Amino acid sequence: MIGMAGLSDEQYVMLFTVRHAIRQYLRWSEQQAGLRGLSPQQHQLLLAIRAHPGREAPSTGQVAGYLMVRPNSAVELIGRVESLGLVARGPDPSDQRVVRVSLTDPGRALLEELAAAHLQELERIAGRLAISAEFLQHLSTEFLENTSGHDPLE
Repeated sequence: MIGMAGLSDEQYVMLFTVRHAIRQYLRWSEQQAGLRGLSPQQHQLLLAIRAHPGREAPSTGQVAGYLMVRPNSAVELIGRVESLGLVARGPDPSDQRVVRVSLTDPGRALLEELAAAHLQELERIAGRLAISAEFLQHLSTEFLENTSGHDPLE
C-alpha cells in the first residue's frame, strides 16, 4: 500500500492522464449519443439492457442497479425511451409482478451503431493510456462474473 506522501510525480501524472482521458471519452460519448437524439442516460440504458447477462431481458430493478438510480427513476427513463420506440416492457412469464425490458429492433440497430463508434474510440485512446485489449477483456469478464445471478448494487 502506498502511503499518503509516497506517490511519485509519475504516478500523479498517470492518475491525471487516466482521469482526463476518461472525462474526454465520456464527453465524446455524450456527444455521440446527442447526435443520434439520445441523452447519455438513454444511451446507457440501451447498453445496460444489451449487456445484461442471462437469457431473459433485465428487470426494471436490475436496470436501476446497472444505472445506479432509484427504481422509480429507472421506470421514468425506460418510459421515455419506450416512447421513442427503442425499448419494450413486458411481464416476466414466471412472475407477473416483474417487468422485463428489452431492446426493439430500432433500439438494437441504434445501439449497434453507437457501440461500433465507441469501440473505435476506445481503441484510439487505448494507446495513450497503454490499455491493452486483454485488460479490457478482463474487465468485461469480471463484469459478467460479478453480475451473473447477483444484484448489481450488492
